[in-house]
Amino acid sequence: MLMNSFGQLFRLTTFGESHGEAVGGVVDGMPAGIPIDLDFIQQELNRRRPGQSNITTSRKEPDQVELLSGVFEGKSTGCPIGFIVRNQNQHSQDYNTLRDLYRPSHADYTYQQKYGIRDHRGGGRSSARITISRCVAGALAKLALRQLGISITAYTSQVGNIALDKDYNRYDLSLTEQNAVRCPDAEKAGEMIRLIEQVKAEGDTIGGIVTCVIKGCPAGLGEPEFGKLHAALGAAMLSINAAKGFEYGEGFDGVTQRGSEQNDVFCQKDGNTHTLSNHSGGIQGGISNGEDIYFRVAFKPVATLLREQNTVTVQGETTTFKAQGRHDPCVVPRAVPIVEAMAACVVFDLFLWDKSTKM
Repeated sequence: MLMNSFGQLFRLTTFGESHGEAVGGVVDGMPAGIPIDLDFIQQELNRRRPGQSNITTSRKEPDQVELLSGVFEGKSTGCPIGFIVRNQNQHSQDYNTLRDLYRPSHADYTYQQKYGIRDHRGGGRSSARITISRCVAGALAKLALRQLGISITAYTSQVGNIALDKDYNRYDLSLTEQNAVRCPDAEKAGEMIRLIEQVKAEGDTIGGIVTCVIKGCPAGLGEPEFGKLHAALGAAMLSINAAKGFEYGEGFDGVTQRGSEQNDVFCQKDGNTHTLSNHSGGIQGGISNGEDIYFRVAFKPVATLLREQNTVTVQGETTTFKAQGRHDPCVVPRAVPIVEAMAACVVFDLFLWDKSTKM
């Protein structure tokens, strides 16, 4: 299995399966001398872990991270940072009935066709549990970006047909963590939670959208041809489990407007060049322009339903099955920290790349 590494200079390589002994990874390219706040890294993992509330899977995992290398006396040494998070609450028996059939909209069939073998216990390598490694790497990237004054905040902006206004400036994003669905609007959050609870009671699932805002990013990150910043962000986001769409700036809504409405006019403010509007989402020509970068990621309804579905067996026979076990009725609340983590990895990687080309 190839393609288990992400990034160029700030590079993450992951390993592990959902029902294996552990998941983990190695981060290479972390500069020396960065203060490593283990409590902060654990906090980022806690935001992703299962069992947080009634609207997430009931699987109970401490998700305690162990740093194995690359840190000495509280600072990065410049050497590879190895880490591991042990699996402790697997219910592999819940998946025994899936050994010989393909679950609708899962990776069972495609893995079988590609490799000729698959781990049916929770999807193995295709499980969202593998995103643990991304959250650790993202936390490390955030610690580095903190030194540069760059912050990344994501939030749930839509669940089903319940949506916030698309202008993130209308909300106090510091309130995002105040509710289980991670929505900065308390009233809308309540509606989203009630919808997820209703869907869960019906044995069904529902999707939604995560919006992410990057502040403090300097102008000049990204390359003009095949290394565009928005292309790197899009690739990172679409690599997250259940992600189905990516747009930045005005995105698809912008096609209904004219150029005279969309153009971001330049101006001078406090002796620096800025734009009066930000329809471009902080990126022009594939390169950051110094304004806020914002984008949206759409997530599909979780494929595992706690209701009967039709499918076929490995032998090609028609059958039915009803999933067992503990599953998220909506992946969006737990996807929020993963979106932030991948954005942090992209931005810091491109920052290091930009710095290396100017030496």
